[in-house]
Amino acid sequence: MLRVMVSSRPALQGTRLESLYISTLIVALAEIGDKTQLLALLLAARYRRPAPIIWGILIATLINHALAGVVGNWVSTLVSPAILSWVLAASFAAVALWTLVPDKLEADEAARGRYFGPFLATLVAFFLAEMGDKTQVATVMLAAQYSDLLLVVLGTTLGMLLANVPVVLVGNFAADRLPLTLIRRIAAIGFAALALYATYQALSLNGMLPV
Repeated sequence: MLRVMVSSRPALQGTRLESLYISTLIVALAEIGDKTQLLALLLAARYRRPAPIIWGILIATLINHALAGVVGNWVSTLVSPAILSWVLAASFAAVALWTLVPDKLEADEAARGRYFGPFLATLVAFFLAEMGDKTQVATVMLAAQYSDLLLVVLGTTLGMLLANVPVVLVGNFAADRLPLTLIRRIAAIGFAALALYATYQALSLNGMLPV
């Protein structure tokens, strides 16, 4: 069980489930066309065994995003709420721009774990490919923004599954028919909206706007 650290972070207002469904939606959109989705497509074509690949994605994502969430939760305890809001605003804005750039899968990332079976190959390759990826960075920021670490991690993991499981099950048939440019723009708008809200929080905490 993850221990959620208590801080005076400027958490978004709303129900606890808000951290779940916003995390799910924003990561699902950001993952479409991402290099880890390309990796899922490659693994599905290589092994043609959906079940162990999906389990590998699930466990790799849970571990990776739990670590990212703990980092985000920890960072939120180090700075004042106003500074945290400014940092989040800048970070969400940067990821919004990053989301607009088409991703690609490097050859060494595709080859990781190829000598294992489908489950271990997916677990190793997916975990390593997710390191430093925009969905991992988004998880860090969401965990810093929202106080419910567990729901954020569950939400980002669910978002990854929503984006990757259809690709694993139906392969190129699904991937080739997705309007990737439109989806990237929608995801960028979502991150931009979070950046604007964090900016509003920062201005309010600095007394420049009514709270």
